[in-house]
Amino acid sequence: MIDRNTIEQIMDAAKIEEVVSDFVALRRRGVNMIGLCPFHNEKTPSFTVSPAKNLYKCFGCGKGGKPVHFIMEHEQMSYPDALRWLAKKYHIEIKERELTDEERQAQNIRESMFVINEYAQQFFVDTLHTTQEGEAIGLGYLHRRGLRSETIKKFGLGYSPEKRDTFATTAVKNGYNAELIAKTGVCYSTEDGRLVDRFWGRVIFPVHTISGKVVAFGGRILQNNPKAAKYVNSPESEIYHKSDHLYGLYFAKQAIMQHDRCILVEGYLDVISMHQSGIQNVVASSGTSLTTGQIRLIHRFTNNITLLYDGDKAGIKASLRGIDMLLEEGINTNVVLLPDGEDPDSYAQSHSTEEFEEYLKRNSVDFIQFKTNLLMDEVGDDPIRRAGLIGDIVKSIAVIPNDILRSEYIKRCSDMLKVSEQLLVSETAKIRMKRAEERQKNLQTTNSGNQQTATPQQEENSLQQSIVDESQKNPLYNKERAITQYILRNGGKMLTVPEDKVTGTPSFNESVISHLHFSFQGDGIEFTHPIYKKIFAEAAEHSNELNFNPEEHFQTHPDAEISTLAAELCGDRYMLSKMFSENNTELRNESAILFEQTTRLAISYKQSIVDELLKQTMAQLKDPTVAANSEQAMEVMQNFKYLKETQQALNNQLRQYGFSTSAINL
Repeated sequence: MIDRNTIEQIMDAAKIEEVVSDFVALRRRGVNMIGLCPFHNEKTPSFTVSPAKNLYKCFGCGKGGKPVHFIMEHEQMSYPDALRWLAKKYHIEIKERELTDEERQAQNIRESMFVINEYAQQFFVDTLHTTQEGEAIGLGYLHRRGLRSETIKKFGLGYSPEKRDTFATTAVKNGYNAELIAKTGVCYSTEDGRLVDRFWGRVIFPVHTISGKVVAFGGRILQNNPKAAKYVNSPESEIYHKSDHLYGLYFAKQAIMQHDRCILVEGYLDVISMHQSGIQNVVASSGTSLTTGQIRLIHRFTNNITLLYDGDKAGIKASLRGIDMLLEEGINTNVVLLPDGEDPDSYAQSHSTEEFEEYLKRNSVDFIQFKTNLLMDEVGDDPIRRAGLIGDIVKSIAVIPNDILRSEYIKRCSDMLKVSEQLLVSETAKIRMKRAEERQKNLQTTNSGNQQTATPQQEENSLQQSIVDESQKNPLYNKERAITQYILRNGGKMLTVPEDKVTGTPSFNESVISHLHFSFQGDGIEFTHPIYKKIFAEAAEHSNELNFNPEEHFQTHPDAEISTLAAELCGDRYMLSKMFSENNTELRNESAILFEQTTRLAISYKQSIVDELLKQTMAQLKDPTVAANSEQAMEVMQNFKYLKETQQALNNQLRQYGFSTSAINL
């Protein structure tokens, strides 16, 4: 693992303007630099780079952070991979700490499996292009399907020979471990110990991770064999969990962010043909049912999904469950049906990019209209079946987490199906109440165990005592608890950041979570309490989602500890104490009030951190061993001076916005 000194060296060397300039055209405006945001479509630049603060911030979509965060976001890399990217750019030697035996063994196995997959992919590519069998059978098939040579190369398509152990024999001969080859799933072991190719006689489609590593394969049979599966896919392994991967996402991620929309299709060739036709914000579930993991993967790039189906009604009905899953995750979901007899592959082959895009735009409908159109023909005038259709649509509406969006869909459903809006509101509320009761029941079952049920007063006393105990151990506990509660109640709301007359930055809107995250991130601050730290980090991941509801998200969290804490903090008896006393009778815009509250809350927490550090520094100054060492004493004095200056700077920030510098009572 990368050691701390190397990380600090990378952070010190990385200049935000140099890193961003590799991807964005910047021009200077005063002390800052501006450009068009790479994370969302815009015509007027709102993407700001501050060389003095070594930070970037988009005032349109809200994304921001340091150089490493820009690389993580833009290249969709993990934190360690982004550090390595920066180290390579600035010619910094990566020094890594010694791993434990367990860490080293797990890492070696994973890395070896990725190496084997890379070797396998190159083997399949070479076989496709350099062998008589590959060219005649594999390449011939791909060309007949309308794929051009550059497309075949881009997606790394290959071919596995008919002989059932060609790859296995070649890989072992070249020094690859037979046991690890079997672990990847490229081959499998027979009962008599032989290693057999899984994909023999098939065209190969490699599956990539977001960062571009080959994690699995899909193979399509080319001969007519009714007993053989049309497609064979890699099995689950230590590096591949199919529910967490989408085919084509590595190639589509930039286009998805650019268009702020993901088109979801079913098969490998659907994705490849659409890319070849010029529509690149498309991925596939690869024939599997859509999973929550796949939905959340898409949600990292966009809040909007278009499901593209062919005219097969049976297949469409089977996938209706996926729509409800998308809605439950807060995804804006539209559906497009292709003409009868067409699928995304064939339609892309026979139409231009402009024609395909126009068709998508003209035929895109929301899920209510889609479900209604799909099922209405079967319902006819039968009142019982009509009631079932309405109930089915109401169930879909009920899972939508955003109150406003749910209300709009209820109105739309009322208009389309000629049903009383009040009736739909009532039915939706019943479904949501039942779901909430089931979640609460499951939570109580999980937490009860064999413990005797406590009275409400006993629970209250126990909770208050635990808060006191935690506060005594951690002086920042109460502040972190209060900020967490504030995020749960207000995190998804929008606040207005006033114009900065010093830098010339215009007024803009952003979410409460985004404002707090950027404020703490800029100063390198992280929560000290693990569960509050986890909630804050997860909330920050959703900070740019328009319909994110932190209160509902965390009260229904799969982690029982988080959902229980969220329920406690959202209860009336745990309301924040009155923190903001001045001007409390003045009628002001809610977003402006939120800015004041959020800013004061953030500064108050920073003040508490500085106060604790000052206490520790004062204790060091009183330590005889420090006083006896002049060099160490000087270092402590300099640190004390820096902390006092920071304390003054925080007070100046409060005065800048016209706030009182008195401490906020949390």
